[in-house]
Amino acid sequence: MGAEQEIIVVGRGRTLDLTADAHVHTGFAAGRDSVGVVVSAADRAGLTAVTFADQVARDTTWLPAYADAVRRARRRTELTLRIAAEVEVVRPDGWLAWPSADLGHLEALSVAVTRLPAEGGPIGPREVRQALAAGVLSEERVAEIVVDATVRGLERASRYVPTQLARPLSLLTQVGIDDSVLSDEVLDHLADGCRNTGTAVEISEAWRSPSPRMVGRLRDAGVPLVAASDARYAAEVGHWQYLLRV
Repeated sequence: MGAEQEIIVVGRGRTLDLTADAHVHTGFAAGRDSVGVVVSAADRAGLTAVTFADQVARDTTWLPAYADAVRRARRRTELTLRIAAEVEVVRPDGWLAWPSADLGHLEALSVAVTRLPAEGGPIGPREVRQALAAGVLSEERVAEIVVDATVRGLERASRYVPTQLARPLSLLTQVGIDDSVLSDEVLDHLADGCRNTGTAVEISEAWRSPSPRMVGRLRDAGVPLVAASDARYAAEVGHWQYLLRV
């Protein structure tokens, strides 16, 4: 389903705007299509706003061209287009994989934890699963590391531009950990971190994240929620199935 159903109620009087897609990708990084093709697809889906959030890393050099492409697209559409980037938390202290390019082009940052932050560099899901199987790490400890690094990463990023949290806790799903292992204290830490930094949490269509349970906890804690397709193909922009089920 596209954006024909414009607003859904997520509880306690709060709503989720399905005419705004808060996270899409382009051919500059993880996506497959140009900015212009994505904008055309968003228009056809009935959207009113799109946030471009391509993945960046330390060696990213294309930010100026990326921002220029979005600015050019603004002149050809009535949609609201926002220039953002997805940046990964790579250390437990919240250090981010900042690109060397000027961040002044960005209007928002989408913060992600796609690997387990560690002092020696992030650890991929496969290695985390091996550490869990060997008893080197416990499920509870992995969850605590992920949440604490997420909050610290949001604190760092929010010093510069408005922040969003991309597919929260999806790493836990990838390594086979159910978010039920999260204690109330850890969940409160995540919710407080989002509220204190003014961070909106993305409900990701592509990643089916966060879980319905987590959406409920964040909603009840007063954390703003936004719809995010996390689309890598233009045809996926602004189309919702998981969000409606949640």
